[in-house]
Order: sequence, then C-alpha cells, then structure tokens
Amino acid sequence: MIKKVDHIGIAVKSLDKTLPFYTEVLQLPLLGIEEVASEKVRVAFLKAGETKLELLEPLNKESAIAKYIEKRGEGIHHVALRVDSIEERIKEMKEKGIRMINEEPKTGAGGALVAFMHPKSTEGILYELCEKKGMERDHG
Repeated sequence: MIKKVDHIGIAVKSLDKTLPFYTEVLQLPLLGIEEVASEKVRVAFLKAGETKLELLEPLNKESAIAKYIEKRGEGIHHVALRVDSIEERIKEMKEKGIRMINEEPKTGAGGALVAFMHPKSTEGILYELCEKKGMERDHG
C-alpha cells in the first residue's frame, strides 16, 4: 500500500531566510522551487537521501500554512506517504474509518495527486497520500 515516505512538509515563514540552513549548513541539494497558487504557498524541495524535505512558505495570510504558523509556529507540518492508485487508497482509508480532508485527489506541488487525512483520525499527525504516475521530475 505505502511505497515510502515521499517527503516531510515543513512550514516556514520565509524560504529566502530558511533555505541557507538546508543548502549551506546541511548541504542538501535544492531540487526546485515552485508556487502552488491553489494552496497559496511557495514550495522548495530538498533531497535528503531517499526522502525529500518540502519547505512551505505562505503567500498570504489566508494560506493554510500561514494559519498553521500563526497557531503552532514554524516546523513539521505533514508527512507525505507515496502510494499507487490514490483513489483506491482514499476509498480504503474511508472504509477503515479515517476522515479525509480531501475526498478526491487534487493536484499538489510537482503535479502529484494528493489527498490529506484529518489528524483527528490519525493520532494527531497530518498525513498526505501522494501519487506520482509517470512523473519525470521526482520532487513534490
């Protein structure tokens, strides 16, 4: 069902301020930066071995990430789990009593199909299911 931890999402106030820690201090390769207008975020992906780190910067105060930072501060936001057939995984999660934030997959960073599970159903952790069929660029 779950192939691997695809990435760990980290909420940050500023990519410009935060990126040097990851690229210079930790020396992680920067895979790319993109804006996901539908989520009101700017995203940077860094390679950390087999897993990626996804830094999420809010574009405005209405962004879910801005609200997260205001409430909890900067830090780990979610864990993304790579799956095949996201539609089947969503159906399976719902059958197992997991409340989904996204009943249908939506397009996320890097063109991946994504759906989030509600943390009240997952022992307090925000998990993202992510499917990347036929994607050339393996980030996001």
